[in-house]
Amino acid sequence: MKIAFKMKLKPGFKEEYQRRHAALWPELRDLLKANGISDYSIFLDEETHILFAVQQQSGASSQDLGNTEIVQKWWAYMADIMETNADLSPVSIPLPQVFHMD
Repeated sequence: MKIAFKMKLKPGFKEEYQRRHAALWPELRDLLKANGISDYSIFLDEETHILFAVQQQSGASSQDLGNTEIVQKWWAYMADIMETNADLSPVSIPLPQVFHMD
């Protein structure tokens, strides 16, 4: 199943967001893959600072792994550059699919 969601980057942090994701922690990458998450892309609308994420999943969503220590550390690491909830998870809004073409 393919899912999409949006998050929000604080203004002025595009390069820092890219830098942190280019150096994604191997243990976080392994956790995502072990939980069936693949083909994961994040796009940025530079006018609104909205991050648009799409991922293929055969198990849990990346947003469902928040009870793991490594995900909680990642959230804390990213909290200074993103809009977050009280638990430091990114504010994440699921997006319904309205069209698909192979």
